[in-house]
Amino acid sequence: MADYKHPEALVSTEWVAAHADDPNVRLVEVNVDTSAYEKGHIKNARGWNWTTQLNDSVRRDIPNQRQFEELCSASGIHKDSTVVLYGDNNNWFAAFAFWLFKIHGHKDLHLMNGGRKKWQREGRPLTTEVTAVKPVQYHAGVPDMSLRARRDNIFQILSGKQAHLVDVRSPDEFSGKVIAPPGMTETAQRGGHIPGAANIPWGKAVNEDGTFKSYEDLASLYETQGVLPGKETVVYCRIGERSSHTWFVLKYLLGFEKVRNYDGSWTEWGNLIEAPIEKGDAKASGT
Repeated sequence: MADYKHPEALVSTEWVAAHADDPNVRLVEVNVDTSAYEKGHIKNARGWNWTTQLNDSVRRDIPNQRQFEELCSASGIHKDSTVVLYGDNNNWFAAFAFWLFKIHGHKDLHLMNGGRKKWQREGRPLTTEVTAVKPVQYHAGVPDMSLRARRDNIFQILSGKQAHLVDVRSPDEFSGKVIAPPGMTETAQRGGHIPGAANIPWGKAVNEDGTFKSYEDLASLYETQGVLPGKETVVYCRIGERSSHTWFVLKYLLGFEKVRNYDGSWTEWGNLIEAPIEKGDAKASGT
């Protein structure tokens, strides 16, 4: 991990095993499968449900400052806690939680490289014991919305602003063959992609064991698609969780200075009146 631009953003499974009982460490598990935590989790980990705790379902928005403070306070997280996030699907929603923490200014923050997959492959223990949590008072920073792209930012890019657009969905979603992966309920009226976007599926950034690929492999992955660190980059998927994974790769592993996650993603753009789309495979696209 030493070759990454910000290797401190990652910790290993070995590190977590050695520090799970540390009084200032707060482990948080966030899974696509919201029932996985109850079936077994790392000792002392809190479990967050992305559908009810990392989204405001009424506003269809991310948690505001008050909501995020309440969630962290109830989880026993202090402003100076060492927070380590992990989860299933190679840290999809753990990366989304990481993005939210950074928006709200948390500094001592890490992803466990490889997530649940690597932890279980190594035969490390899981527990079903409920983690005892003493509520505290968490004070978030002023939200840093430079990490978030909104639809107006996309229109600005389409009108000539110099920026990379990266669609991290599958090739079938990108081409418009399918609108959403099988079994996913959040969807859109139309299939396709934002004009000019490069299709670099998020899964190309990880090894078979769920860990991130090397700096050299990651740099090559994006360079071959013309995505270079000199320009602003906006990443998107369907609801923002896969793209937060790519956002983490670009910002913390490759060191891109300005990366935004468009969490409205295809469920917004594919439903948005007057929003242009393209169909077809990635050969016809690129920024």
